[in-house]
Amino acid sequence: MVQGTSSHAGKSVLVAALCRILRDDGVRVAPFKAWNMSLNSGVSAEGGEMGRAQVLQAQAAGLEPQTRMNPILLKPTSGRGSQVVLEGRPAGYLEAGERGALWEKLLPTALRALRSLRRDFEVVIMEGAGSPAEINLAERDIANMRMAMAADAPVILVGDIDRGGVFASLVGTLELLPWRERRAVAGLVINRFRGDVGLLEDGLRYLERRTGKQVLGVVPFVRDLGLDEEDTVNLDVLPDSAPPAPGEGLLDVAVVRLPHISNATDFEPLSHEEGVALRYVSSSARLDSPDAVILPGSKTTASDLAWLRESGLAARVKRLAESGVPVLGICGGYQMLGERLEDPEGVESAPGEVPGLGLLPLVTVLTGEKSTHLVRARALKEIPVLGLDRESPPISGYEIHMGRSSFAGDPPLLIVERDGAEARVEEGAMHESLPVFGCYLHGLFENPCVREGFIRALWERRGVITREAASGEAPEWWVVREERLDRLARVARASLRMEEIYRLLDMEGG
Repeated sequence: MVQGTSSHAGKSVLVAALCRILRDDGVRVAPFKAWNMSLNSGVSAEGGEMGRAQVLQAQAAGLEPQTRMNPILLKPTSGRGSQVVLEGRPAGYLEAGERGALWEKLLPTALRALRSLRRDFEVVIMEGAGSPAEINLAERDIANMRMAMAADAPVILVGDIDRGGVFASLVGTLELLPWRERRAVAGLVINRFRGDVGLLEDGLRYLERRTGKQVLGVVPFVRDLGLDEEDTVNLDVLPDSAPPAPGEGLLDVAVVRLPHISNATDFEPLSHEEGVALRYVSSSARLDSPDAVILPGSKTTASDLAWLRESGLAARVKRLAESGVPVLGICGGYQMLGERLEDPEGVESAPGEVPGLGLLPLVTVLTGEKSTHLVRARALKEIPVLGLDRESPPISGYEIHMGRSSFAGDPPLLIVERDGAEARVEEGAMHESLPVFGCYLHGLFENPCVREGFIRALWERRGVITREAASGEAPEWWVVREERLDRLARVARASLRMEEIYRLLDMEGG
């Protein structure tokens, strides 16, 4: 089991690396995270919702994602509460510190999923959450040592040296653990080291003497890894980005950083495209005059819509759209573009309705039922914002939303497949004269034809007809992920004492 001294110590990436290494060595391996708190989620092969990190780890292991790999997903809806997704399906809401019937289901659900994976795979690489030494949460923590003890799993403790204080965080975490849990820690890993590892030798020797634990490796800082983030913590701490300078020759694509932004991973493929400057903004002053504006997904659409108005961004986005700047809305952002958002059941707040931005003739009714599907769709007409038309290849994506939207017009997309079964479902909406488009489909930019079409349309709006970055064949995004996972595995294999890790697994290898 991989645990960390803090959030973002590198647990998810290390689990992905180990899954890819073991898969390459011929081991049947699967990832597992009992409890995940994240607004970046994906859809499993069976149509259930799960954390994006476990979707990535499943790919690293050469598997289709399965909800038993992440049986408990908490999606924060406020400062104190979260929606609970059990085994891929919404199960209710929990307030911080709350106990009750739903809370009592969590541990049995996690243990059942873990037993199922252990029956079907030679090795299960478990991931903890946050830190195992959060004293105020110890009694309620089912993601870390309770799982390790239940599985009798050796624990690898990871610390992030790039943040500073890695020796204190590793030693301090061990000191705070009860004796029985401390004994479960089999080794330590230092992550994201920059420079000559030889400079760490004295520190590593001290660490082993002080803790009695072996150092299993020092993993270097890997630049431009570009793998899906588990949540939006890193995004939250980044300041708003200024637009690129005119002389840089870059497309300026601005994503509105909503307070409850979800599935920010949607834009990862765009951020790696040549000639594109992707930035996040949370003020109308910083929005400036971009080449395109994207309204992303949101876990609480109504409150984020209110924030959009209070911040002045709603009015600014409308003015930009009316001036011809393309505006794209995905999931919650799609709902915001409509005429109004109705919440008769009080799904997000008190029953009622709120006006949308009025950029699409669309009405959304929120419901307690969540739609989660893997889908394939095709364009029914020309979609200028995405650069698609009826001749474009089918696109893939996934739905995760609570609500039904009614569009007073001809739909731009038709879903032709849902969860592997044939379907005919109208999808999306677009303005008849303004460059405004929205749909429920996450993962749009993982499709090469969408990336190329979107970028090409923006260059053409600037008057640039031919642009190398938007011409040739772009790779499928899963192929890009495969290359990055292989690169990560090579770095990890060279940095870790794999023979010791195999010994912990009671296996030969390394």
